[in-house]
Amino acid sequence: MEQHRTRSPQPAPRRDKPPRPPVPPQAGRAAAGGVVRSARPERIPQRRKGPQARPHPQGRPGPQGRSRPVPERRPGPGRSAAQVVRRMPNPRLTGLGGGLFCALVMLTLGLLDAALFDSQTAYGVLFLPVAALTAVWVRRVDLLTAPVVVPIAFAVGLVPLVDGDGTGGQLMGMVTGLATQAGWLYGGTLIAGVIVLVRRVRMIRRRNARNRSQG
Repeated sequence: MEQHRTRSPQPAPRRDKPPRPPVPPQAGRAAAGGVVRSARPERIPQRRKGPQARPHPQGRPGPQGRSRPVPERRPGPGRSAAQVVRRMPNPRLTGLGGGLFCALVMLTLGLLDAALFDSQTAYGVLFLPVAALTAVWVRRVDLLTAPVVVPIAFAVGLVPLVDGDGTGGQLMGMVTGLATQAGWLYGGTLIAGVIVLVRRVRMIRRRNARNRSQG
């Protein structure tokens, strides 16, 4: 008898199944009974319509969004002088303080003039800026005291420049010095009076403008 060879049954070829996508952790928590918060939808940036000019820090935007350079302004002589005046010290002296300031400064200048030049004309020239500073630095309430204390300070500073023996000689020298230097004395007093008058007028205008704005 012929023996039939039986072939061992071969297993059927397996078809590879596609891999399952990984389960996100939120789905796993949902399956386990946890509460999952819905993720916030991402905001889609909106596109701006039309070209817009961007501000330029060093220039002004032009009609097509281009910046044009700003011309630099150089300070003129008037502005530089105003800046120099603003940077100067600006004290506010009372009537007594202004008188003491002017008298001490003129006495110091008189001593220096007697030691170096011994000239009453130089003393008179130096008196003009001191009188102007006294009128500028005195406070508004005591403006009228500036033209009064200025000639007194001139007489105080003139003492070291006077020549004479004894008290009578000193007095006669003072009278002579004031008579010969009367032009500088009147000039300094006039400068102080004009400055005080200008400051007084400006103060009255500011007060009237303030009253009009409040009323």
